[in-house]
Amino acid sequence: MDRPTYRRLYDALATLDDVHRISHDEHRDEELLFVIHTHRVTRDATRRFYPVQHQLPRVLSEWKRGRSMLEISREWRFPPVLAGQILMKGLGVPRKQVWGSFLHPESAPDARLRHEVEELLSADMIYSPRGMELQRERGIKGEERLYRWLEKHGIGYRTEKDLRGKFQKTPDALLDDPIVFLGQKITWIESKANFGDDVELRKNLKRQLGPYTEIFGEGAVVYWYGYIEEGESPPGILLWDADQLEGLTPVVQPRPAGSPVGPPLRGHAPRPHHERPPAAQGSGRGGHAGAPPP
Repeated sequence: MDRPTYRRLYDALATLDDVHRISHDEHRDEELLFVIHTHRVTRDATRRFYPVQHQLPRVLSEWKRGRSMLEISREWRFPPVLAGQILMKGLGVPRKQVWGSFLHPESAPDARLRHEVEELLSADMIYSPRGMELQRERGIKGEERLYRWLEKHGIGYRTEKDLRGKFQKTPDALLDDPIVFLGQKITWIESKANFGDDVELRKNLKRQLGPYTEIFGEGAVVYWYGYIEEGESPPGILLWDADQLEGLTPVVQPRPAGSPVGPPLRGHAPRPHHERPPAAQGSGRGGHAGAPPP
């Protein structure tokens, strides 16, 4: 997706109703639009979390006069579950009980709060337990799709679970034997069940992808819902979307006789920049709610 189209969709997807409307009017994939909507909501919530808290004394008095938490969240244009948590903490409900109320509404302190918590949960498809579960399921489906592709092509791999405890950071699939694409050797593949816009690309590089290249060597990341076409992959990392991955016929690099299974590991120290092979030509085009704010 080109950057102007993405920016237009991002700006337009303020509510869940916008997701349904644009999907119908433009015949776009509704799940993709929901992922973009989630990017917008979680980033806006993080940016505005403390300014919203500063309004707490005023809105608490309104709530005590009968206004609902859902109405207040809509006035704030803030995720309903987060708004409700802020308001309940402002009422003096202990933090642990606040979290418990949103996991089990029947445990809310009184009947009014129980009813309002249920309303907030029904209205929030991102920060509610149901929204979190849907996000987790998208991640699992993406990983399973990656593993099916690897198995289809007879490529051995170790999963994050297989590698747990052995390295500080582990990719979704560490290949037993590297594959080669556009002249670049790929030793690991990461699955991302979201859209790779500029913010996601920068965040993922800093938190995950960069450390993977330092430990395991060059690799690739699959953004199952696509990515910005103009986005540039960093040195040693290819960007793919679902169609690009499914269209690939990988070439497995032969393993020297007697060598152990798996690529050589590089420890935790980054290699000098000049040792990194340049990103393959065209790699920027190939060839995944968010946690609550603090």
